[in-house]
Amino acid sequence: MLDSYSDTDLEIITQFYRQRLEEAIFELVESIALALMATSSLSNEEYGLISKMSKQQRKMEATQHLLDTVAKKNGQTNRVLWETLVKMQGTKPKLKRILKEIEKKGSLLLYNARSSQMDENTSNNLKRIQKQHKLHLLSKNVTLRKDTIKGKRNSMTFCLDDQYTELILISSLRERRLVEHELLSRGKDHEEWQQRYITSDLEKIRIDQLFRSSFGQSSHSGTSVVSGVAGIGKTTMVLKMVHEWAAGRIYPQFQFVFHFTFRNLNAIKGKTSLKEIVLDSYPYLEGTIREIWMRPEYLLLVFDGLDEFQHTIDFTDRVASKATETLCSSPDFTCEVSEIVLCLVQEKLLKGCSVLITSRPTALGSLEKAKINLWAEILGFLAGQRKDYFRRFFGSENLATKVFKYVEENEILYTMCFNPSYCWITCSTLGPLFTQPGGKQPLPKTITQLFSNYVYNLLKNHQRDVEDQRMVLLRLGELAYQGVSKRVIVFNEEHFCQHQLEPSKFISGFMMEILERDDAAKYVVFTFIHLTIQEFLAALAQYLSPRHQNILELLHWAFKKDDGRFEIFIRFVVGLSASTSSRQLEEILGPLSHHTTCQVIDWLQANIQAEIKNMDKNTGKRQLLNIFHYLSESQNTALVRKTVGSVEKLNFGDTNPQNALRLNPLDCAVLSHVLQLCETMEELNLEKCYIQEEGVKRLAPAIHKCKVLRLNHNHIGDRGVSVLSAALLHEDCKTQKLDLQDNNLTAACIDDLRSAFNVNQSLTMLYLDGNKFTDQCVPGLRHLIMSCKNLELIQLWRNQFTPDGQKQLRSLRVSRAGLRVFV
Repeated sequence: MLDSYSDTDLEIITQFYRQRLEEAIFELVESIALALMATSSLSNEEYGLISKMSKQQRKMEATQHLLDTVAKKNGQTNRVLWETLVKMQGTKPKLKRILKEIEKKGSLLLYNARSSQMDENTSNNLKRIQKQHKLHLLSKNVTLRKDTIKGKRNSMTFCLDDQYTELILISSLRERRLVEHELLSRGKDHEEWQQRYITSDLEKIRIDQLFRSSFGQSSHSGTSVVSGVAGIGKTTMVLKMVHEWAAGRIYPQFQFVFHFTFRNLNAIKGKTSLKEIVLDSYPYLEGTIREIWMRPEYLLLVFDGLDEFQHTIDFTDRVASKATETLCSSPDFTCEVSEIVLCLVQEKLLKGCSVLITSRPTALGSLEKAKINLWAEILGFLAGQRKDYFRRFFGSENLATKVFKYVEENEILYTMCFNPSYCWITCSTLGPLFTQPGGKQPLPKTITQLFSNYVYNLLKNHQRDVEDQRMVLLRLGELAYQGVSKRVIVFNEEHFCQHQLEPSKFISGFMMEILERDDAAKYVVFTFIHLTIQEFLAALAQYLSPRHQNILELLHWAFKKDDGRFEIFIRFVVGLSASTSSRQLEEILGPLSHHTTCQVIDWLQANIQAEIKNMDKNTGKRQLLNIFHYLSESQNTALVRKTVGSVEKLNFGDTNPQNALRLNPLDCAVLSHVLQLCETMEELNLEKCYIQEEGVKRLAPAIHKCKVLRLNHNHIGDRGVSVLSAALLHEDCKTQKLDLQDNNLTAACIDDLRSAFNVNQSLTMLYLDGNKFTDQCVPGLRHLIMSCKNLELIQLWRNQFTPDGQKQLRSLRVSRAGLRVFV
């Protein structure tokens, strides 16, 4: 592989892959340096310094120093480095991926690497206009503003650097479909997933690597797509990238960057041309636009918010008509906006230019058949970033620590805070509760309670702005519901007029705390400050109507929709049936509809009973879990005991992983809440539900109530067993049959299991097949078996025992009548 590259070529490739190499080899840095010293490529002193850094846990710094040192030496040293990397790639997926790319791309790799460098052949006229263009972009993208809920349209200003969120590469279409709604994603599971895969497999992408970097496919130009749930930071990322280019810090190879939003493109009625779109935003380019078009390979066009576009773009590999071919072959010809975007992506218009599209995951389906050069997803905040956000928001270390501790201990609230927008909503809501004298207001425990509190604070701080707040919220909620049902998140004045709302009155006060006004386009448009605020108000409207509505029919229809659009809406509708969620709002809005509350509870009860009967079916498992989430929001203890309390078996697992329901920690927390309200559960089957250690933690308060507990194939590991064992020490433990097959267990968990069942003698059957037990574990396992006085069966198939180890374990069969040991 390396023989086809000269020393100079390898130096270019090293620079091209520099950042990715740092992340791929930092765990191997000392071994690599040792190998280079053995070939006299590094001196003893150079190796010693790198080794010292590595032992001091400064491995990334050591890696950077190693690559810097190699770069200063001759080409042969660099070649030895690459030869060493080939030998050491082993089980390092990031390094393997880099080496595979180098082998696969061949001469095209060098072309890509060289094309990433700055172009010097720019005319003086273009340089002058480029400078003006950059100054214009810099002036537009210096800061961000967030409004507060303090009642007087106060706002906080942030530098872009403070709000930017890291990106990591997403490697498959299936993974891009995992997150459809931010509240349905993973909380601590999301955090664990980030940390595990960023470290071991997936790779971080900087904003200067979305184009003409080693991450892309075969082409040096083309389209990159960045996805992320609402509020995760896509627009902030775009503004940051445009700002950094204008400041001269990234993408020197692009002479011009043009930034558009699909929200603004919605305002264009009829046909237009790319030239008109560009000049409408950048009129000072009128005299030079033709010269700019002449070198499309030096252009980047950014389109933010595909999910907000009101027209359909068919990105399939269809054969375009001759008329479309003609219209879209030049920036001067007029056609529909959707055709312009389509032809840019298909490289029929301005062939060689680069395009960036951002979108929520729900709108990615149309892009899956397009020719995409790079896919990326914004994952949001890790734990450290969440804490930093709370510190920045409150400006008080003490207050930030108190609020964050409360959030961290509440899985439902913590789930939300990987998302910057949710961090803001959570901080805005909880801050006043932690600083109020006497602490009169209860702290929210559910999502519905959090958003009820948020809206309550807005209403309370703006009581003088609106005469009839109930009527205004009803109309606004009806508008929100229309948007939820039709997947509309951008509203114009016509939408407001249909609901007897006057946008002209929203310049200040309550409405502008709920809505964001965007007048950058030709027509003023509005959006709710967050998708989930829209969903909450849509749900609240169901309780504000003066006439009795058939909420049963609406819930039945919405529940049957399988595209997820109503899932959070239904959670809020059910959550508002709880007096703990609605009490504060009723102080200002008056009583919520008792008729609706009764209908919601009736619907919930009927659906629990129906889905319990269907739980052995694949769709039934998901529907039942959704119902459990609704139960958790309802806080209706009597209803849980009445419906789930009589159930003997809950089955979310399956021997076929395709039929098992993958449970995240939030799901486990909800399941635990339901189980805690039951006296006994005959069987809980979570086989292949991938709950992991964090899921066991969430289930711990209720797990002792299950007589048969199937946790096989769940990657819970030794630490998960430690948590499980502590839970099974409960004085009222009913667990008789425990299945822990295929969970990567080692000797480290044996003492925990023995301690649990030495105290609690309920266990009769234990399945430990397919783990990593060896002969070293035999004494501990013998002790475990002898300690469990009522143990009748233990299975240890598919472990790593020698014949002698197996013999020692089987010999225990004679120690107690009826004891069966299979190994």
